[in-house]
Amino acid sequence: MKIVSIVGARPQFIKAATVTRILRTDSDIQEILLHTGQHYDKNMSGIFFEELNIPEPDYNLEVGSGSHAQQTGLMLQGIEEILLKEKPDITLVYGDTNSTLAGSLASTKLHIPLAHVEAGLRSFNRKMPEEINRIVTDSISDLLFAPTYTAIENLKKEGLEKITTFTGDVMYDSVLHFQTKILLDPGLYTIQGIPQKYLLATIHRAENTDNPENLKNIFAAFSKLPYEIVLPLHPRTRKFIESINFTDHHIHFIDPVGYLPMLNLIMNSEKVLTDSGGLQKEAYFLNKPCITLRTETEWVETLHDDWNIIAGSDPEQIVNAVNRPLPAAPRKNAFGDGHAAEIIREKLVGFSF
Repeated sequence: MKIVSIVGARPQFIKAATVTRILRTDSDIQEILLHTGQHYDKNMSGIFFEELNIPEPDYNLEVGSGSHAQQTGLMLQGIEEILLKEKPDITLVYGDTNSTLAGSLASTKLHIPLAHVEAGLRSFNRKMPEEINRIVTDSISDLLFAPTYTAIENLKKEGLEKITTFTGDVMYDSVLHFQTKILLDPGLYTIQGIPQKYLLATIHRAENTDNPENLKNIFAAFSKLPYEIVLPLHPRTRKFIESINFTDHHIHFIDPVGYLPMLNLIMNSEKVLTDSGGLQKEAYFLNKPCITLRTETEWVETLHDDWNIIAGSDPEQIVNAVNRPLPAAPRKNAFGDGHAAEIIREKLVGFSF
């Protein structure tokens, strides 16, 4: 069986690392790894392949940045050429980026079966590009791998139950695997110069980074918090910080970090503030309360007992959420048993063409 796996952005590298590791233990599977180049610099791409032991991509389209139309169009053209050359039995896509959408469209138009890892997520906010990418990809896929039972219910409502499998979340697989590695030698993944006690924050979604008002409100809230804050800077956030000459000595700006140092930062933080869906989950998996800097979340399973609090960009809500007591109730097991990648492999091998 030949599978073309398509990745392009930082969260997809993490998901693919787990699935690729399992796929390549099967001698009957030939995996071709295609990197669109959506995330392309060292800190956003190369470092992940190195530290997660992902094989070098067989193809790299090096698409880079651009508008949604530019990115998706260039990816479509490049992916189509490779699929025509490789003639895979099935195409595997991850998540909700432009790479996901382009891979899905190219594969479907060539009548190559399509499988979607992390299917069924819905924010019900169609202003999010990711939401459109999810809906379109799920609607044209042949196999849907759902990470939660909420995702299963969403797909049922859309008439896609027959092609859906609950696998659990491959990112949970990943956290379990790499947490063990970090605990063996935590010093190897420690960022120098950060405070001993801190909140970890990330801001990367366009709804915040492209909205100066939202960013001003978020940083106004950060300035009021009685904690040191460690903030790895996404390139778009860095541009904003530089444009307004923002400084606050209790906010520690650092360069983007690799996956294992980020997990270590989460593990040693007090709480997490983020607009990242992946980081919301990682905080939850690692028993860290999260404050979500958006007005909704796809990961509703994390919201119970204040494990995850939706605060948006409202300064008062952010400050109040951070100051709430730690959750009294334990987190729930809503993301599978840590063997999602193995279930995905079984379903791919058993697919009827």
